[in-house]
Amino acid sequence: MGILANAFTWWNGATFGTWLGLRGKTQVGTDDLGNAYYQGGRDTNGNPRRWVIYSGSNDASRVPPEWFSWLHHQIEGTPDESLPPVRQWQKPPIANQTGTALAYRPPGVLDKGGARVRATGDYEAWSPDA
Repeated sequence: MGILANAFTWWNGATFGTWLGLRGKTQVGTDDLGNAYYQGGRDTNGNPRRWVIYSGSNDASRVPPEWFSWLHHQIEGTPDESLPPVRQWQKPPIANQTGTALAYRPPGVLDKGGARVRATGDYEAWSPDA
C-alpha cells in the first residue's frame, strides 16, 4: 500500500510526481529529522529553486530553523557552511504540538476543567446604552 499511497496522497510524504520533478536536481543536504533538501533550476526572479522532501508527514514545523533560512534564501550556502556551530545552551527545535497531548492548554480551557481565574474588578462590561 505504501507505493500506491504515495501515488495519490501528499500528506504522508512526497508523491510520485514530486519525485519525477526532482530529476536533475541536486540534493544539498539532510537534517537531523531525515528531511532531504534539493536545489536546481531558477524561479521567475532568477533565484535558485529549493525544495524539502519530508521524512514522514508533511509538516512545515518539522523544518529546523537553519534549513528554513536556506529554503527562503536568507542564507546562500547550506547551514553547515554558512552558519556558526550550534552553541551548548541552545535547545533543539520541536515540531508544532497543536492537536497532540503535549499541546499548550491555558488555565480555564475545557480540558482542564473549564474554570478560569475570576476577574479582579478592573473589568467593566460594555453596554450599548452607555
